[in-house]
Amino acid sequence: MANRTASTAQAIHGTNPQYLIETTFRQRIYDSRYWKEHCFGLTVTGVMDKAVDLTCIGGCFGASRRPTEFLCLMLKLLQLQPDREMLDVLVDQKDFKYLRALALLYFRLTQPSLEIYQKLEPLYVDYRKLRSRNMTGNYEIVHMDEFVDSLLRENKVCFITLPGITKRMALEDAGQLPPRISPLDDDSESDSSDN
Repeated sequence: MANRTASTAQAIHGTNPQYLIETTFRQRIYDSRYWKEHCFGLTVTGVMDKAVDLTCIGGCFGASRRPTEFLCLMLKLLQLQPDREMLDVLVDQKDFKYLRALALLYFRLTQPSLEIYQKLEPLYVDYRKLRSRNMTGNYEIVHMDEFVDSLLRENKVCFITLPGITKRMALEDAGQLPPRISPLDDDSESDSSDN
């Protein structure tokens, strides 16, 4: 099952879950040393163990566009398709930031718009630092709240083209989401009442 989707996996957005990663990058992942040595035969718990040891997030880097371990584990998660209960546990745990980042990207790729906003927006208050490997292979510091924001606003994260989601305003207008209240609004209100 090295490069095949689990037989129990269901189609996501009308396609094989692996196809959410573009063919070029998927092939680079299959050809990578990390995939061949560490991802072969992994179960969901094995992916979790490997994700705990991650030291950065990112897509592909260097002149040959080698995939990061983060991207390899994302493809493996797409192959295995963990159940929703397990996914909620991965997103809600606070001990391992790179495991959480991996679960958040998977959640963004696979879940409906309403659930994405409900699950990801509360994480705007997670300010932990993440190392991100850029295309040149250098590392940059991003914060978890910035990563969450990019998942909600950007079209591409870690070289993965994200499926479109319904705009938050449309969900608010339909009465499915309450208006978003920023934690910064609470701070400014308390500051004005202190004066």
